[in-house]
Amino acid sequence: MSIRPLLLPEPPGEVDRAPEIFAGGVAAVRRAVVIGNGCAGAENQCLGLVRALGLADRLTLYRIIRPTGGINKWLHFLPISLHKMVDQVLRHILSNTTFTTLFQGKLSAPYPVSNVQSLGLSSILEADSKRIVTMVRDTFEKEGLAIVVACGRDTIPYASSVRCLAPDNVFVIQIQHPRYRLDRFDLVVTPRHDYYALTAKGQQEVPWLFRRWITPREPPGPNVVLTSGALHQADSAALRIAATNWHDELAPLPKPLVVVNIGGPTRNCNYGVDLAKQLVSSLHNVSETCGSVRISFSRRTPQKVSDLILREFSTHPKFYIWGGEEPNPHLGHLAWADAFIITADSISMLSEACSTGKPVYVVGTEHCRWKFSDFHNTLQKRGAVRPLTGSEDMSDSWSYPPLNDAIDVAARVREVLAQHGWTVG
Repeated sequence: MSIRPLLLPEPPGEVDRAPEIFAGGVAAVRRAVVIGNGCAGAENQCLGLVRALGLADRLTLYRIIRPTGGINKWLHFLPISLHKMVDQVLRHILSNTTFTTLFQGKLSAPYPVSNVQSLGLSSILEADSKRIVTMVRDTFEKEGLAIVVACGRDTIPYASSVRCLAPDNVFVIQIQHPRYRLDRFDLVVTPRHDYYALTAKGQQEVPWLFRRWITPREPPGPNVVLTSGALHQADSAALRIAATNWHDELAPLPKPLVVVNIGGPTRNCNYGVDLAKQLVSSLHNVSETCGSVRISFSRRTPQKVSDLILREFSTHPKFYIWGGEEPNPHLGHLAWADAFIITADSISMLSEACSTGKPVYVVGTEHCRWKFSDFHNTLQKRGAVRPLTGSEDMSDSWSYPPLNDAIDVAARVREVLAQHGWTVG
């Protein structure tokens, strides 16, 4: 006896229609989620990639901030979840008047007395992650896949949790190397110099005990995208707008306009007033060939360094020193400068300047070591930077292929998405 096939009723007409995001057979990504850590440098990298993907006007920013005040400045070595737990325990203890009296001073003063929140690990680690997942899932039918971009050590558990909870709804990109378990992310974006300690030269220079803490443990895999420097938002569109906004102030200045960006010492590029004195001497020497000079300090610039620069140049007719007031002229400087002088400690400022194709002179590379030295060597081999000697004629112009890391990474993101049948649009 033959068995007749079972005929199922046709689904209603509405079910036949694919969700809006699948129109044309290809799913379109239309929004981005940025997970930041409150650090301008880290969030700037996320926003730079989002801009390069064309999603700058369709993003949601989530921010993870560590507790501050009291002994919190000594607890930043802890994982963020444990740090928050310690902070809330201390708040609970110090809400007791007896302990408040005992700990009066540096420990208790910065802690406001407040109701104790939940100390559960889940609520601390997963709270933002769950909200992101809920938002992505609730809008998936209309908006489709969300690109999640995170940067910095504190964002790692949040970004990896989002991917674990909603693997079919998100494409997660972690900027800066997470050191281990790269399979927690769809893509990892990191500078090439992060792998310096795995090179033959790095093996000779980096002490064995330090290698596992300052470098990835194995060569980059297929989901790792390597960059020359840091991602940023100073793309051609942003600089065109800045050129217009700062035209009246910067266009009339005598040429060449030289912009000096001063950072601050870091662990792998450590210096003090000695570098400031070197910079002062070089600026005096090159000032004759400068039309005008504009100096900016970063948040990391030590007071003793800025004070020295101010004493030397605050009354010099060719020099202008930005005092930190709004608006920040940084993008205007990138747009209008004819040349840059930048301290060697700042990978982000050097990356931005080298994206313009204009001359970039570096001060203090001799104070840098390990991967910072490798970064500077890479830029010099590309012809993007030269050391400042103080004998330069700043009217001399030279050029090189601009760094386009954000554009290159965005192209790789689109390529990987296309392999999964997705497109950004």
